[in-house]
Amino acid sequence: MSSIYGWLSTTATAAPLPLLDAQRHATRGLKADAPSVRRHYKTAGLGGHGINAAPSIYQEDGLLVIVDGAPHWQDPELAALAGSHDAAYALAQGFLRQGRAVLEQMTDGFAACVLQADQHYALLAVDRLGLRPLAFYQQDGLLVFGSQLDQLLAHPDVRPEVSQQGIFNYLYFHVIPSPGSIYAGIEKLQPGECLEISQTQSQRRFYWQRSYQDSSLSRQDLLAQLHHELEQATRQCLPDQQTGAFLSGGLDSSTVVGLFQKLSAQPIDTFSIGFAAEGYDEMAYARITAAHFKAKLHEYYVTPADVLAAIPLLARAYDEPFGNASAVPAYYCAKFAHEHGMTRLLAGDGGDEIFAGNARYAKQKIFDLYRHIPGFAKAVLAPIAAHLPPLRKVNSYIEQATIAMPERLETYNFLHRTPLADIFASDFLTQINRDAPLELLQSTYRRSDSDLLKKMLFLDNKYTLADNDLRKVNRTCELAGVTVQYPMLQENLVAFAASVPSKWLMQGFELRSFYRQGMKNFLAKETLAKSKQGFGLPFGVWMGSDKDLKEFAEANLQGIAQRGFLNPAYIKNLIQLHQTSHASYYGVMIWLLVMLEQWLLAH
Repeated sequence: MSSIYGWLSTTATAAPLPLLDAQRHATRGLKADAPSVRRHYKTAGLGGHGINAAPSIYQEDGLLVIVDGAPHWQDPELAALAGSHDAAYALAQGFLRQGRAVLEQMTDGFAACVLQADQHYALLAVDRLGLRPLAFYQQDGLLVFGSQLDQLLAHPDVRPEVSQQGIFNYLYFHVIPSPGSIYAGIEKLQPGECLEISQTQSQRRFYWQRSYQDSSLSRQDLLAQLHHELEQATRQCLPDQQTGAFLSGGLDSSTVVGLFQKLSAQPIDTFSIGFAAEGYDEMAYARITAAHFKAKLHEYYVTPADVLAAIPLLARAYDEPFGNASAVPAYYCAKFAHEHGMTRLLAGDGGDEIFAGNARYAKQKIFDLYRHIPGFAKAVLAPIAAHLPPLRKVNSYIEQATIAMPERLETYNFLHRTPLADIFASDFLTQINRDAPLELLQSTYRRSDSDLLKKMLFLDNKYTLADNDLRKVNRTCELAGVTVQYPMLQENLVAFAASVPSKWLMQGFELRSFYRQGMKNFLAKETLAKSKQGFGLPFGVWMGSDKDLKEFAEANLQGIAQRGFLNPAYIKNLIQLHQTSHASYYGVMIWLLVMLEQWLLAH
């Protein structure tokens, strides 16, 4: 992966180059010999570096441009300029002709910055799916930006202060979603968003938004088109002999492996992670896919000792608290691939969020049926269900069905299952907006005017992919020393999936109906019949059986208890519930608190 950073000042009289050096050295995971670039002009500076190649950069007098990634261009002339020069040159020429509107010509993963120091102008942007991150600090005539928050903190005028709201949002979402961050005053761009600063104003806007317009083609024609789009998306990732593939055994990783193998003259290398824990190991399905496509499978089994070693490593690597426990197996899988000579990996992330594969889609569709029950029937059913024990499930259904979307998606959130006053110290609660997480969800959900299913897909493209899964895979691959590409998230395939009518994406309550139908003669029958399991880590289970992991977790829980924002009684009760009740369920909150404490210690 690569990284960009820089700053623009309207008050400084000169551009001190050491600031760019400080931002470079603040980058986590940076190797001393990493390829890098930098440019400066008066009161502006840009820099960047990468694992294998530096970002493209361009300067002409006071115009400075940098691009992280290799975007595709919808404008043929700009595509030709990018091919003959590079992405930064194409963006510079497009900006001079079209201004901010040039961003609409760019697809696939990128983060970019355009600076005009003499005009006190800046344009920051990230791609449509948020594949590449970009954060910024803006105050008193100073703009500082970077792919990592630590690059912003390297500027002496950016004074970090941990945000109490950021901590609350982390415990709610298990990550800190954009536009917020763990630091007060630092914000992150959302997918398809840009920040434009001029002498007269500063404005954030979405320069692009996914449109879910149903195709006029027949179902059979769309099924026939699916394979073409998948193959094109995989080919665009340019796999070579040093490219491997993640293989969990699910629909998406199996599809990527099959398409990659189809493009390769030799057996490709695939990498799978297993767990010696009941209900967590999917290695059997990875073996089925590898045999089906005649790919080479490399297997690694993660142990409790691996988890113990990875926790502080990951806490240091992430620039803000990150609570997705599957970062552990993702890291070991990428590390394992690197040890086998891979420089790049193809990942299957995104298929569930574009082809409707998450269980909550079917569940919410069931709840949505309540809207169609006649009013007189609701009036009779609700009081009966509330008072007759045999109808408790019906009453629970009614209670949830009457909650508006997207709040209904968070019914089982830890912070909704227990009163906040029992979890947090009273002083902490006075400093935060308790409704902020739901307001974030609502703001995204309402941006889409599609049907229920596609509004949920739109929401998940932001919170499940950009804020969570992509951060997980990008950072762990970077930590392991490999780059990553996402065939399932190439623009042609995402746009195609958005055009498939919801009634075909998910027929009735069957997840991924359209996709399974289209892949029935390509994937192994066991893969197609497999229910979704995910890439979970048996942390809660192992914490109950592994002495070292248990001691480490409880020591960190004691540490977080002393920081003053949680009620010590809640933590004590959490430990007891983990030991006496559902270890896997309560292990999730313990993991979140352990990773938060480790992050605070490391940063």
